[in-house]
Amino acid sequence: MLGRALLTVDAIGLILGAPIADYNHTHMFNPRWPPHAKFHNGQTITLSVMLGFLTAFYAWRKPATPLLKREFMRVSAVTGSIYWLAGLAAIMFPGTMGLDPEFGGPGFPQAPLFTGLATCGLLGSWLEA
Repeated sequence: MLGRALLTVDAIGLILGAPIADYNHTHMFNPRWPPHAKFHNGQTITLSVMLGFLTAFYAWRKPATPLLKREFMRVSAVTGSIYWLAGLAAIMFPGTMGLDPEFGGPGFPQAPLFTGLATCGLLGSWLEA
């Protein structure tokens, strides 16, 4: 049950995190952001929410067999961690920062949260499988 609880924390982070962090004055309503950047922001928000619902679905789906339960947990591990791992990798691209200068950057304040929630997804799925 601890594993499913961790996967649920991860799913909630995915469902609520990006909309809260990105649908505001620092991102979507930032007049300095060009339309194409806002498009990708909308894409990222939508992806996060979809992955969150998939994570919760597979974490709580009732399996018919133990083998199917392991498979559901593997799917939950992927859907629950891929967004966070991509966020951690994004800082390696040229010219990126986790925080714009107008809001206190440079910096990468998301790193601990992304690491913690990716760990919830991976550890949660491992504990349940």
